[in-house]
Amino acid sequence: MNEVIFWGTRGSLPVALTYRDIREKIIGALIAANGKTFKNHAALDQFVDTLPFAISGTFGGNSACVEIVGDGPEHFICDMGSGARPLGQAKMAQFGVANPQTYHIFISHLHWDHLMGFPYFAPMYIPGNRIVVHGCHPKLEESIRQQMQAPNFPVDYAQAGARIEFQLMTPDKPHYIDGLNVTPKLQHHAGDSYGFRFDSLKRTVVYSTDSEHKLDNPGEYESLVKFFAKADLVIFDAMYSLAEAVSVKADWGHSSNVVGVELCLAAAARRLALFHHEPMHDDKQLSRLEAETRRLEQITRGSQRPLDIISAYDGLSISL
Repeated sequence: MNEVIFWGTRGSLPVALTYRDIREKIIGALIAANGKTFKNHAALDQFVDTLPFAISGTFGGNSACVEIVGDGPEHFICDMGSGARPLGQAKMAQFGVANPQTYHIFISHLHWDHLMGFPYFAPMYIPGNRIVVHGCHPKLEESIRQQMQAPNFPVDYAQAGARIEFQLMTPDKPHYIDGLNVTPKLQHHAGDSYGFRFDSLKRTVVYSTDSEHKLDNPGEYESLVKFFAKADLVIFDAMYSLAEAVSVKADWGHSSNVVGVELCLAAAARRLALFHHEPMHDDKQLSRLEAETRRLEQITRGSQRPLDIISAYDGLSISL
């Protein structure tokens, strides 16, 4: 493994920037540029790089879809939220229709925000492609087929040109797939959710979303620390603040940035990516949450190696 690409990072449902959002970004940039002159495009690029991310960029609005670039020729994808559409478009642009590919898709759970991109994933309509859908839910195939049945969708599942296979995984058991050991783990979420640990000879990535990690249970705590142990990157459901997670939204099946930091420090992980963003949070709120999480890590890590913290956004590429 050498790279992770985020194609969708929102939780629950896709969201879009509004007219007001764009207007506020433009006003913020113009205020920051007051009195400055720019001789060329390069100078403008340099100026934009100095702006806060909440003004110069956006965390995006697609629901969960993450690509893990392995060492072999086959493709690894976690979840098929609406981010699967731009991912599929990118693969079509890269490989076209005359270069068959194999895509391994790992489904954390069967809620719609993690499946809704499947009908829009262009490679599934290309003959010669092979798509292997991995998961631990017995109704995995039924759920994907069902959303493409009339009257739910105009294109029936039977019209897929690719060869689509479904492989049920056993929790806590490593499954060797094209150079990677992939281990699923049961998590707390309505209808059950599964995290996935991807191990190559040199790197480890953990994808853990849609899970309410209850750290007051010593056995569960130790199990999670082991699952995250020494990961190069942990992609973590930080949908709620700690106050929300333990009060108003307790038992809603999601976790917090505070829990993510605690687990990753205990597991000696190298990098934490905050993920599955609350759809009500705008770019300013998410940027503030990222800064607060970094401050929390600084005051709680003690003598441990620093934990690198980022907030994932649509289009983010991380080198491992």
